[in-house]
Amino acid sequence: MVNESAPPRSPAPPWQPLAFALVLILGVFIGMSQNTSNEGPYGGSSERGRVVHILDRIERLYVDEIERDALEAIAVEAILDELDPHSMFFSAEELAAMAEPMEGNFEGIGVEFIIQDDTLMVVAVIPGGPSEKAGIRAGDRILRVDSTAISGSDLTNKKVMEWLKGPRNTEVLVGLDRPGDSKEILLRRDRIPIHSVVAAIPLNDAVGYIKVVRFAQNTAQEFEAAMQKLDQAGVESVVVDLRGNGGGYLNAVVPMVESFLEEDQLVVYTEGEHASRRTYEARRDGPWKDWPLAVLIDESSASASEIFAGAIQDNDRGCVVGRRSFGKGLVQEEFDVAGTGALRLTVARFYTPSGRAIQKPYGAGVDYEDDYMARFERGELFNEDSIAVVDSLKYWTPDGRVVHGGGGIAPDFFVPLDTAKWTAFLTDLSWTGILRDAAFGFVDANRQELEDLAGPGDLTVSMQDRAVTFLLEEAASAGWEARDIDQTERGQIAHRFMAQVIRNVFGEEAYRAHLAEDDAVVQTALELLERISQLVVIDGRLTLPVHSPLTNENI
Repeated sequence: MVNESAPPRSPAPPWQPLAFALVLILGVFIGMSQNTSNEGPYGGSSERGRVVHILDRIERLYVDEIERDALEAIAVEAILDELDPHSMFFSAEELAAMAEPMEGNFEGIGVEFIIQDDTLMVVAVIPGGPSEKAGIRAGDRILRVDSTAISGSDLTNKKVMEWLKGPRNTEVLVGLDRPGDSKEILLRRDRIPIHSVVAAIPLNDAVGYIKVVRFAQNTAQEFEAAMQKLDQAGVESVVVDLRGNGGGYLNAVVPMVESFLEEDQLVVYTEGEHASRRTYEARRDGPWKDWPLAVLIDESSASASEIFAGAIQDNDRGCVVGRRSFGKGLVQEEFDVAGTGALRLTVARFYTPSGRAIQKPYGAGVDYEDDYMARFERGELFNEDSIAVVDSLKYWTPDGRVVHGGGGIAPDFFVPLDTAKWTAFLTDLSWTGILRDAAFGFVDANRQELEDLAGPGDLTVSMQDRAVTFLLEEAASAGWEARDIDQTERGQIAHRFMAQVIRNVFGEEAYRAHLAEDDAVVQTALELLERISQLVVIDGRLTLPVHSPLTNENI
């Protein structure tokens, strides 16, 4: 599998593994010089038994009490630090925490919640889950779980999850409070889906939009259903948004790419020192092989997202829009380790149809973790000319497009990061959670009025003004007093805040549709798809003719 369910480890100081190894070896030699009568079953001569032999000596002879498990964990970490950034050992607890979003479901009562004013408040109920079936709704306060009162300053997300999640078919009694009504409801926990495809909406009469946030077990099926939904809506082309998508399973992304290709076209192949080449080709003509297609990527699109974008680009099947992707081209397999956890070991690289490996550099002298900051500082997020390419890793698509390996997927059409829309004040409101919490507070205070609206299009200017005023008052009460803001900044704050309000009232798809209206990357893709017949390859670049107002140079 291609697995990006956890971020790379923070690298240990370069001296630490060496220092640890030197101390261990020195200690062993001192011990051997003092007592050579008991070599033990490993004897010290076996290369494979060296670490076990050293740990055995420490456990039996070291001057102070030690925890062998802790030393073994240090040794494993030091070994893995000598490999690539994505080979990792995970404890059983870490594996369990990462499994749910990739498996596509969890077992619980089916609510989204926040903790506000020391109270557990329901933000949304998941369709088809036990809570929706029992009549729980957004705005309800859960004050008791079974016999336990749960409000108070010590209420945490972790505690809530422990109380409300649990095995399927087990029961939990929740005490609810809502204006004018308090009750207890007995819920039977069930399997709750975690969706990977969070939006499938028409942007206009001809172009649809799909947002994919991960590649999990159910993603391919969800994607097919999303495409069918757009097909039935009458659109004839699609924007697939993979920005911020860190990847996931190879068996999820391959059928998604296949749906846009012709039979026998190559999707991806994998190969490693001990893993023979394995190719993945389209098994049949895809149902949407004739649909014009744009793929959106950015610096956080990784792994399976890059397989998708690379296959579309290398087969000249569509245009890639945005900024250079992360550059994670390594394939991991997972191996259980004696019930203590699992080793995710890199066993191969993946290659796009043109033959390029897109893994960015790592190892000695490379600050892998600070790649984003390096891109920011050299201007790559704002200027396409600042994208580093390796001329020796140049490849060509069948139509003559030039593509490069060794550092992610570079877009056909570059769209710079727009920091002007995220002022310092708006950024503070977002990162502190004030924006999110105030949106829920505004919805809660105006729930009936908002729920009576037919849709986001019925939100009036006066209501939006009230909403922004509410936000600024909440921010001030939390210590974030707004400086003088002009109409432009107020409009930007209003757009982001109303997006959260819309999400709480009308759901995820309405939220995504609202954001798309002011999203430069989405709007660029929309314009390209509307003029897809004009796209040509000139000097290795997919572009529009020079006389067109929309070209690579000015978008």
